[in-house]
Amino acid sequence: MDRKDIAIRTVTPQDAQALLAIYAPYIIKTAVTFEYEVPSVEVFADRIAHTLERYPYLAAEHENQILGYVYAGPLHERPAYDWSVETSIYVRMDQKGRGIGSALYRELEQMLQRQGIVNTAACIAYPETEDEYLTKDSVRFHAKRGYRMVGQFHQCAYKFGRWYHMVWMEKQIGPHADSMTPVTPFGQLQDRRQG
Repeated sequence: MDRKDIAIRTVTPQDAQALLAIYAPYIIKTAVTFEYEVPSVEVFADRIAHTLERYPYLAAEHENQILGYVYAGPLHERPAYDWSVETSIYVRMDQKGRGIGSALYRELEQMLQRQGIVNTAACIAYPETEDEYLTKDSVRFHAKRGYRMVGQFHQCAYKFGRWYHMVWMEKQIGPHADSMTPVTPFGQLQDRRQG
């Protein structure tokens, strides 16, 4: 499969089952996410719909199969944080290392920039020592994408009978002006593109 064969599109709540099939193994088999229980398709569809009100939620597709997805969410709900987001990305476990994550992040950053967002942050599970549930791959991936480490919480999450750290990485994707234009909600951006 060539990277040119990968299409990136905005997801809909109807994609919930396909996305959940990618996410569920990360819950069950890894400490990449600190979620314990696999959510229902209905709950996952609601999460997608809620995200799309304000932020991009994208899938990478090849021959009508979703291989990975990425989305943004609020860094914090206070209005002064409007120009900053938290990102999340999951690639199907058998498709990792093929450039899908980088392609998703490139498109996500372009959409965020069109919205007027200037800061991205990633909250990443981090092991003291790599184990069968968690490696430092996500930190390495984000570092390659231009993120830098800005903070660490020590032994703050407990899963699979062991304690894990959590780190924050950030990337500035736009200029920080003295007077900022309000962020355009993603739904409005999509309406403009379709209109």
